[in-house]
Amino acid sequence: MRDRYPLKWRSVDCLGPGTIGFMDEADIIAALPEDIESLQAALRCKDAEVVKREATIAQRDIKIKQLQAQLNILLSRRYGASSEKVSEAQLGLFNEAESALEQAKDDEPSEPHTVVKAYQRGAPKRQPLPSELERVNIEHPLPEHQRLCPTHGVELERFGQEESEQLDIVPATVRVLHHIRGKYRCPCCTGLIRTAPMPPQPIPKSLASPGLLAHIAVGKFVDALPLYRQHRQITRLGVTLSPITFASWMVRAGALVQPLINLLRETMLAQSYVMMDETTVQVLDEAGKAASSKSYLWAQRTGGDHPIILFDYDPSRSAEVPLRLLDGFSGALHTDGYRGYDRPAEAFSLTRLYCFAHARRKFVEVLKAAGINPNKIPAKPPPEVRQALKAIGFIKTLYLIERRIKNEPPDERYRQRQKDAIPILDKLRIWLDAKLKYILPSSDTGKALAYLHNHWDGLIRYCDDGRYHIDTNAVENAFRPFCVGRRNWLFCKSVAGAKSSANLYSLIETARANGLDPYGYLRKVFTELPKAQSVEDIEALLPINIDPVALQITS
Repeated sequence: MRDRYPLKWRSVDCLGPGTIGFMDEADIIAALPEDIESLQAALRCKDAEVVKREATIAQRDIKIKQLQAQLNILLSRRYGASSEKVSEAQLGLFNEAESALEQAKDDEPSEPHTVVKAYQRGAPKRQPLPSELERVNIEHPLPEHQRLCPTHGVELERFGQEESEQLDIVPATVRVLHHIRGKYRCPCCTGLIRTAPMPPQPIPKSLASPGLLAHIAVGKFVDALPLYRQHRQITRLGVTLSPITFASWMVRAGALVQPLINLLRETMLAQSYVMMDETTVQVLDEAGKAASSKSYLWAQRTGGDHPIILFDYDPSRSAEVPLRLLDGFSGALHTDGYRGYDRPAEAFSLTRLYCFAHARRKFVEVLKAAGINPNKIPAKPPPEVRQALKAIGFIKTLYLIERRIKNEPPDERYRQRQKDAIPILDKLRIWLDAKLKYILPSSDTGKALAYLHNHWDGLIRYCDDGRYHIDTNAVENAFRPFCVGRRNWLFCKSVAGAKSSANLYSLIETARANGLDPYGYLRKVFTELPKAQSVEDIEALLPINIDPVALQITS
């Protein structure tokens, strides 16, 4: 017995006073009380201690599982693919909703159709180069020693030609706009002298022409080229300028377009539907804040055929910012689940919509927390992963409907959503209510279910109007150029620079969303805006009012 159980733990509280530590079996027997009641009390005390230790171990296991899940998510964000797509092969096993939708389509009467001969795809053909590009003809004559016929000795005659094209790029060239202002005087007197006026310039008494300002702005805000890199490019072309000058030009250019931003904001607030989101930005020289602290860039986007995208800088992420930006708006506000939007929604009686992409992301993170690659789902996933896949399957079906009707007019999108999306949402609601009853709320799946439940009314509201989107991806995508640029230039030097960047991003992204060339548009704005004399002149320069033909550069 002593060899089998050499040591036992002695509990001072249960066995009475003594030395704390390990004891052999004889000592334990000697320390036991002699009466039955005391022995039973000691056993109860020991059982309570065991239960307490088991509870502590269970809590540690839960904590370890949570930390492992967080580690898996961080590793996925750091090294995994950013896509939230889930393996189609495995997802089909958990997607009864999609199967029901496909079955309903199969049951619908089909239109008369004609059988055509199968098409066999050939080798891809090279697309012709744009006809508007400048052509440089290069003649290739036959060498002199090959122009004689080897049989008859006579000179060959040219009877045709073969043509081919190559695309050539000439590095950017810099030219100087040499302004010559005529001076006039009266031939009869010497007191009257007049000089031809200089056209209004975007930055008076500056070396920067509208074209140069547009080039620098597009380089930074579209192509994500920091100003110091653009400075190196221009230096290689033989022009010596200070990089600080480039930054000053962009700040002044951003201030110049403020009237356009004001009109765009007035137009946006008059719309009936706005999406909104925010992201971080670092500003070094900001009063009352450390250089390493976070500030925010807020984005708003309208729907429709002529969308407006506006960015606004603010050092805070508090609810005061959307209160300020939405003052005067009275339509539908589409956002993620951030609670900072609750106050303006309540203050202005806004219709609240939530983003289905964020709801789906919660379930995708369940897979990542379990260490499962969404594109490589095992044949027998754990139960919590199966439930997440089920939810993802429902949401995927909703997105398939949206993909099918995305080019339809709003009234047709509304009809199709009522016909196809509402039944899927009803099934998702029934499934959600059933799972909420027995899935642990503190688990990753439970948290995803709670998010879906808590935001349900706003999530399904996109079906109420064909103009609404199912998610806020459109406004999130507007952040992409900024986020790519942020990786290169890292921070803004000053508050003025951050506000200027917000203004220029707004014009450029609105122009792009309306099918305009960013460089051509900014060149026109920097040329014509200094000449504007009325509100009508400024309105004519808004991206939603510009004809792309007017942006063609003639000289």
